[in-house]
Amino acid sequence: MNRSIIHLNIADFAVAVETSVTPALKGYPLIIAPSGSSRAVVYDMSDEAFRQGVRKGMPLARARQLNTQIKILPPRFNQYERVMKDLLKQAVAFTPLIESGTLDGHIFMDVTGASRLFGPSMDVAFKLKKAFKKTFRLDPIWSVASNKLIAKVATRIVKPAGEYMVSPGDEKNFLAPLPLNLIPGIGTAELNRFRELNLLFVSQARALTLEQLQVPFNNRAEKIYDWIRGIDPTPVDPGQHQSSLAADHEFSGDTNARDLLKKAVYLLAGKICTTLRSRKQVCSAAKIILSYSDGRQNAARTPITPATSNEMILFKRCNLLLDKARTRRVRIRHLRLVCETRIRHHVQAQLFADKTTETRQASLVRAMDRVRDRFGSHSIAPALTLVDEKNPQ
Repeated sequence: MNRSIIHLNIADFAVAVETSVTPALKGYPLIIAPSGSSRAVVYDMSDEAFRQGVRKGMPLARARQLNTQIKILPPRFNQYERVMKDLLKQAVAFTPLIESGTLDGHIFMDVTGASRLFGPSMDVAFKLKKAFKKTFRLDPIWSVASNKLIAKVATRIVKPAGEYMVSPGDEKNFLAPLPLNLIPGIGTAELNRFRELNLLFVSQARALTLEQLQVPFNNRAEKIYDWIRGIDPTPVDPGQHQSSLAADHEFSGDTNARDLLKKAVYLLAGKICTTLRSRKQVCSAAKIILSYSDGRQNAARTPITPATSNEMILFKRCNLLLDKARTRRVRIRHLRLVCETRIRHHVQAQLFADKTTETRQASLVRAMDRVRDRFGSHSIAPALTLVDEKNPQ
């Protein structure tokens, strides 16, 4: 049975959210970038700004040289994530198989077999487009295809507005005349190798056998061989948005002070673990995302084994993860902690168990919860959370 994959793409998502809130900004060159930093880079830009030469990752100073009157707005990551969550709530009414990014405006949906309930796949895509436009004033591009790769290429072709349907069996013919840079997964270095071989289009690259592709691309050859033929068995993965908790800390001033970063990590771990305990869940993996003053981001992830809802244990792991995520000397503006969650499995305790550090910490956390329940959330806290952001030691 052929799969039916819908790809919805709200082009220039951050800009689209900002203009949906302030419609007067539509039609003008617009840049999303942090202000107040000499090394700030462009996070997102409108199609009008793109046509003037502005690109993502471009230094903001260079973008200003292209147009001194261009409108610049600071990024609001929390707002973009909230909008994405609201969009997913609308999409999940049609299928539980939904894959999306947190802030990028991309949504993949596997609606295979859902036609008896909701009609043809293109009808589902059109209904969602209409709902997004009515409720959020957002106008997504959409495509329908038999796999994720083809669906994503199709939306790239019609950007910034439009729709595309690729019938099952037409994948190879659809890709043949397209340039190789439209194929997801083929990176810049690989595109350069193709250019060295004077191969610019998919149809030209297909002339190479798998053995010939292995010479320039080694262990990547098999994947590239499949991609340029429209083969992509990758399933639509519901991802973390259905089983994760996130918390954010915005620093009052950009900082690199280790004590302030540790304080922020503990506060976020405590906030998440309090919610986990109330839901009888545990954190099985943690991810730290750092947003720097120049608009760039770094992230690091680690599994949490055994899974826990104890902020002391989670903080210990995340404190190490923080050092892994900090790969730059630029000051940090925003810190986010994301925990993948699952239901806590109850295990019978040992009758004569020794009092380990973990069990003593668990008892302490339960006692702190009781104090907070009675006297308020700020009635008790570890000393490291008392660091003054204005005067860190």
